[in-house]
Amino acid sequence: MTTARASNPGAAGETGWRDRVRGAVGHGLLAALSLFCVFPIYWMYATSLRRPDEVYSVSLFPWPLSVGNYTHVADVLPIGRLILNTFVVALVIAVGQLLVGLLAAYAFTAWRFRGQTLLYLAFVGTWLVPFQVTMLPNYTLLYRAGLLNTLPGVIVPNLVSALGVLLLRQHMASFPRDLIDAARIDGRSAWSILWTVIVPNLRAPLAALAIVLFINAWNDYFWPALVLQRADSVVQLGLRGLFVGVEGPDWGGLMAGSGLACLPIFAIYLLLQRHVVNAFVRSGLK
Repeated sequence: MTTARASNPGAAGETGWRDRVRGAVGHGLLAALSLFCVFPIYWMYATSLRRPDEVYSVSLFPWPLSVGNYTHVADVLPIGRLILNTFVVALVIAVGQLLVGLLAAYAFTAWRFRGQTLLYLAFVGTWLVPFQVTMLPNYTLLYRAGLLNTLPGVIVPNLVSALGVLLLRQHMASFPRDLIDAARIDGRSAWSILWTVIVPNLRAPLAALAIVLFINAWNDYFWPALVLQRADSVVQLGLRGLFVGVEGPDWGGLMAGSGLACLPIFAIYLLLQRHVVNAFVRSGLK
């Protein structure tokens, strides 16, 4: 093989040229897709930085820059408190779903018991049940428990997610059984094995799943709107109540408020992006 390549340098050069072209085309497509995905975010901040009388301008670069929309949001909306309330709700929901998913996935992979497969399929099958089916029973329970118009009323029905169980079970199923058996021989309990052996080796998928669960809870609109029914509760309802009226949206204030609401998501992703990349890399190497 080496001799054939050495005797035909033209073919080797042509192959290298084709590889470079494929790489350039692939990177170009990825760059175009990246711009396509990022452009709506850029346009949101560009619109928020326009002057109120130029909010409908279609120019790509807002000039002169203005923070009038941000000051307007701060004057008419307690944006800081709304973002804090939304952050607390999303954080508690994400942590609850992550903890329940971790414990349930560990139970489904660490032990063998009768009816395990049927129970797992029933648990995951709840993911296929439409939200509209469980909406009224949950609302009735919250009404009887006196949790309507409260943040716990938004949190409690969302503390369990079949998505977390499904994803974490796949990672735990590929975890080396020899390490678990060795830990048991050393005398460690099942609880100790989970937190000292398994969890430290699942930091990347746990971080990736935590981001997904947090963003899902952060972006949820319908359930908070149904339970809270107040514009001064979470950021989604605040923006909808004050900047989307019968006369049309106030695009400047809406984009400025949305831009501020996106900042916690960006900060969390920047902190955990290394773990997210590692999760995708390790999943691809399995």
